[in-house]
Amino acid sequence: MTFLIVIIALALIFDYINGFHDAANSIATVVSTKVLTPGQAVIWAAVFNFVAFFIFKDHGVANTIAKTVKPELVNGQNMLLVIFSGLLSAVFWNLFTWWFGIPSSSSHALIGAFSGAAVAFGGFNTINSEPIIKTIAFIFLAPVIGMIIAFILSLWFIHSFRKGWVPKIIALIVFILVALFLKENIVTDPAKLKTHYQSYALRVIFHSANFKWILLAGIMVIMASFTLFLNGLNANRANTWFKRLQLVSSAIFSIGHGGNDAQKVMGIIMAAMIAYDPVRYSLNNMIWWIPLACYAAIALGTMSGGWKIVKTMGTKITKVTPFEGVAAETAGAITLFVTEALKIPVSTTHTITGSIIGVGATKRLSAVRWGVTVNLLWAWILTIPISAILAALIFYILRFFY
Repeated sequence: MTFLIVIIALALIFDYINGFHDAANSIATVVSTKVLTPGQAVIWAAVFNFVAFFIFKDHGVANTIAKTVKPELVNGQNMLLVIFSGLLSAVFWNLFTWWFGIPSSSSHALIGAFSGAAVAFGGFNTINSEPIIKTIAFIFLAPVIGMIIAFILSLWFIHSFRKGWVPKIIALIVFILVALFLKENIVTDPAKLKTHYQSYALRVIFHSANFKWILLAGIMVIMASFTLFLNGLNANRANTWFKRLQLVSSAIFSIGHGGNDAQKVMGIIMAAMIAYDPVRYSLNNMIWWIPLACYAAIALGTMSGGWKIVKTMGTKITKVTPFEGVAAETAGAITLFVTEALKIPVSTTHTITGSIIGVGATKRLSAVRWGVTVNLLWAWILTIPISAILAALIFYILRFFY
């Protein structure tokens, strides 16, 4: 029991470090555009990191992480030792990259470390290839998807400044697509609606699987409505409105960040609980305090800030204006919400970086500092293997003494 408590405490410490390591993902654009001060921005992001607790209730990403290592091959005390080694490795790599201001992925550090310790115990057959392949694929797919969406949104905003019917037609198409999307994806069956509200309308809206799509649909409707009268505003008024809209897009991205990243730690803790007592605990029944503790830890970490990485994310990749900040954050939020629904653990760092590159590319390709981007790419590629090797070394050392 003592070892299990130590592992849970270490997992929450990692979650806290994840918060301040990845705080830049949520606040870099609002700080660099001076929409919020750094202090205001971290509080804003932290609040919405925790709000994700009330929205993401299916815990699909947590289940994916917990199934990274095969419990039938690594179980009991050995699984606890594997998890402990993985957490130590992930904590070290996060602190190392934070110290040098490198926006690497906390998610990939955790997955790589967990897998590396398992391989050290029983070879490559101890890990499930499917979640690993998905994770590695989205090292490249997540930033590319974010980049493409941000590029499209930025072009849409740019053309909305001009007079003509094309931006208005695009806005109308967005309204129609959002309505069709909600019609296809919103759960309306009363038997499946899990909320405490008596009103049917409120039960539909606040059902967790519905509410995240309603949030995304809401920001798309706001953006489409905004573009209808954008060409009638002067530059100063348009900038003021974009700053207000950036508060909304930043909040939505912070919800996606909390919902995606906190679940990874939830999965690790549940894997440890199952290894300790497989009869009492299972992935089908998430213990109530685990999500609460994980969302609280990442929110507190975000509130602690991550100023070194903010500088890289907010200024070194490309200069970001308020309207570009809205495009980048919205693109990142869409990517995170969709991948969470698909139960794919992705990196919020990679996603927002790709989105920032996308808005920079709309000006001209030279507006993106590709030298900085290439350095980031190397950090992304190396995170999984380095954290895996480090976890394996830690596992060998611990097993020697344990």
